[in-house]
Amino acid sequence: MPFIPHTDDEVREMLETIGVDSIDDLFDEIPAGLTAATAGRIPQGINEMEISRIMHERAGQDARTLCFAGGGAYEHHIPAAVWEITTRGEFYTAYTPYQAEASQGTLQLLYEYQTMMTRLTAMDISNASLYDGASALAEAVLMAVRANRKSKSKRILVPRTLHPAYRKVAHTIVHNQGIVLQELEYDPQGGHLDPACLPADPGDVTALVIPQPNFFGVLEEVDRLTDWAHAHNILVIAVVNPIALALLTPPGEWGEKGADIVCGEGQPLGAPLSSGGPYFGFMCCRKEFVRQMPGRIIGRTTDLEGKPGYTLTLQAREQHIRRSKATSNICTNQGLLVTAATIYMALLGPQGLERVAASSHANTRRLVEKLGAIKGVSKVFERPYFHEAVFRFDLPLEDILRALSVQGIVGGVRLTEDYPELGNCLLVCATETKTEADLDTLAEALQRISLRLQANRCPVQPKMA
Repeated sequence: MPFIPHTDDEVREMLETIGVDSIDDLFDEIPAGLTAATAGRIPQGINEMEISRIMHERAGQDARTLCFAGGGAYEHHIPAAVWEITTRGEFYTAYTPYQAEASQGTLQLLYEYQTMMTRLTAMDISNASLYDGASALAEAVLMAVRANRKSKSKRILVPRTLHPAYRKVAHTIVHNQGIVLQELEYDPQGGHLDPACLPADPGDVTALVIPQPNFFGVLEEVDRLTDWAHAHNILVIAVVNPIALALLTPPGEWGEKGADIVCGEGQPLGAPLSSGGPYFGFMCCRKEFVRQMPGRIIGRTTDLEGKPGYTLTLQAREQHIRRSKATSNICTNQGLLVTAATIYMALLGPQGLERVAASSHANTRRLVEKLGAIKGVSKVFERPYFHEAVFRFDLPLEDILRALSVQGIVGGVRLTEDYPELGNCLLVCATETKTEADLDTLAEALQRISLRLQANRCPVQPKMA
């Protein structure tokens, strides 16, 4: 029987209550061209071998590409052991470990994950994950409003250099609670939030969000921004790439006091791209704010026999049904992804993470040099960057990306929709998975495409007699 055992009458009654004719009407916002009438159905009564064949055939429909897209989700090498261990039965059906006596293995792994994240971020406390990076930011905003008791404005300063999807998700989650997300413009030359442009007297502000690196791949002046915020009794929310922290100053050491809350997307730590998910969000904070932190927190203790033991701490299960008074709406974390991240970090260690970050950045620098040598392609921002960079194209970007796609190349992330003021710009990324041949493949393809498009736009004029 179905997991949710509603009868036909109950379904009909619910549909009548909300004013729609069928369940399909609830999904009418999906364009017809993206729906499949029969492709998603599996024939009834087939055996394991037959269904395995069907699933492999459908997986094969996702053609392998040479990917230079970043923008928040990155293609990193994942050691085979990571998911071989993660998908063991002990971990595979991950659920919140309410019963400590039956969940010591899961609890220990989550405790070790928290320890790794605090060391990576140089913060005091980590939770045991959130849904994804975007919703983690929204939770951080809600947490900052609760934690900053000196501020009554519920006003959050958010740079436009922050990931556009993060800004949209945060707005969706917090705006009905009277929280205002005030966007700050970026410097057009540097692609960063210029501390010199911040007001001498910002008034009552609850928190400042600082991305590092930002959505453009540019490094922000985090020390000056953090000190400016704290000088005005403003909490600092850091949104960071965990791989970048293997090389960059961790947020706990920004400025004189460090960031107050740290969050971000954990996908780079052992989760494949997987056509967009599932991923997981992480969050860390200073010890003084721990009781305002959402999500699960695992503690280590000693049992009656003197043996180490692990358990959920600081929060009771029932707190999550306290509606507006709860610190979170998180009832089940992304436990399986956190398991993979823990194993990934344990296998690589500090030196391995540093090598991944350094190799990724070295590849990006080589790619910047190769693309900058192509006529009609120029790097946009002049400041230091990590992992990815923005390029402006003289020729129509739609035509260039379409031609690259035909050759099995994902050229990058278009910025036209979210940053129309930049014009014809593309965010390009290279990780440690790219070889010199891969970089040459993209550069040479762009060179050929540019020459062809220029020839089509400028036909040769006939000679006059």
